[in-house]
Amino acid sequence: IAKTPAARWGTPEDLMGPAVFLASEASNFVNGHILYVDGGILAYIGKQPK
Repeated sequence: IAKTPAARWGTPEDLMGPAVFLASEASNFVNGHILYVDGGILAYIGKQPK
C-alpha cells in the first residue's frame, strides 16, 4: 500500500464523492464507464516488473 499513489487504505468517506456524483444530475451523460475508486492500486499493479 505504501507504494501506491494514495499510500493508504480507502475509507467509506472515500466512496462518498463518487457515489454522490453517480447519483446526481452531473452524471446524466455517463454511460458504460467503470469508475475505479481504488487509490491508484490498479495503476500501480499494471507497472510491476515481470
